[in-house]
Amino acid sequence: ETKQENIIDDVYERCLAEVGKPLHEVVNHVKDIYRPFTAQQISDKITELLTPPDLNAEVRILYQSIEGLHAACPMNTGDWYFTGDYPTPGGMRVVDRAFINYMEGRNVRAY
Repeated sequence: ETKQENIIDDVYERCLAEVGKPLHEVVNHVKDIYRPFTAQQISDKITELLTPPDLNAEVRILYQSIEGLHAACPMNTGDWYFTGDYPTPGGMRVVDRAFINYMEGRNVRAY
């Protein structure tokens, strides 16, 4: 849709390169897929995907901004679900493996 499919292929190749690396060297490359988009663009696309075509109403799906999340929960650094900043190397390995499985059409757990 945005003519950036090459990013997906590049991320897939980089995720494959992470397989077998020592855990402390693993990098989360999946974040690069979202880097070209703003949080608002992602929210708008999610709204588009989840709105039934025959619905005769305006639908908006709103998310707390990451900055707002940090302000609301200043003592909690667990924002990985929203930012992709996984707190452990194991989490980064799982996200890379999940993306590899998706790209290869495998419906299996990444861990």
